Amino acid sequence: MEDDASGDGVDDPTAELSYFDPEVDPESITEWELDFSSRPILDIKGKKIWELVVCDSSLSLQYTKYFPNNVINGITLKEAIASVSDQLGVPLLEKIRYFRSQMQTIITKACKELSIKPIPSKRKGSKPFLALDYPFPRALPENLFGNRRAFVQLPYSAVREEISSFNEKFAFGASLDLDLLGLEIDDNTLIPGLAVESSRPMPSAAWMNGLEVCAVETDTARGRLLLSVGISTRYIYATYQKTPVATQEAEAWEAAKKASRGLHFLAIQEDLMERTVWGIGCCSICRLHHCIVFDTRICPCLKLEVKFCLSL
Repeated sequence: MEDDASGDGVDDPTAELSYFDPEVDPESITEWELDFSSRPILDIKGKKIWELVVCDSSLSLQYTKYFPNNVINGITLKEAIASVSDQLGVPLLEKIRYFRSQMQTIITKACKELSIKPIPSKRKGSKPFLALDYPFPRALPENLFGNRRAFVQLPYSAVREEISSFNEKFAFGASLDLDLLGLEIDDNTLIPGLAVESSRPMPSAAWMNGLEVCAVETDTARGRLLLSVGISTRYIYATYQKTPVATQEAEAWEAAKKASRGLHFLAIQEDLMERTVWGIGCCSICRLHHCIVFDTRICPCLKLEVKFCLSL
């Protein structure tokens, strides 16, 4: 680890970091997570300083670098990304995830010039410094329609088991490191979820994963469910009749999300009454969202407890 902070005992807010875990195989890291933004730190001219933060999902790789305000462009970012590889002795990766929509043009330009695929996503990462975009919801694409939906729940231990066995299955998406999120949840705590009935469950799971799903929310004022994907897109996932019972269940579901520190999941099934789950997503609403969607046909053991079925 390299740290440029002075040794006078005072923390330097612009101390740069360059670290890679020597016990990790560099070839095993194929994705980085990146943030590039101005910080509330001023240089000697009174201009804001920009910070580049790069890491991988396990924090085996960590890199920060600061830049003056007048050099913020795609070329600077391209050179900085390349320097991460050079300084840490790791190969350039295949993908970079980022969540800040305001920087999409610069990040996309820099990545493409390095033959890296930029992925706008709130799905993974550490806790961000500020609130993210919550745009006006739009109509749902037809290939994501479902027949019915139900509020369901699973013990936290079952959620952990599914995620820990992710790499052993044929699956869509990417695993989620719950330990890295630092969630202190008892194994018996019931994690809320939404089960979706689809006549084409496997394609639906694949399509859902490709959207970088990050959250499901209820809008009780309008009687609808909202699906957040990517970094700045929300869909009207479904609407329902605003009855006292439906509103009560929606409010209880949101309360359960708060009790589980924002952790919730999305499951895709051919029939809500069966045990086989074709796709399941795990989401954490801690300002930055995390989500996976994967095929679990070979593990039809998820016993989802249906709390309330929405007639949508």
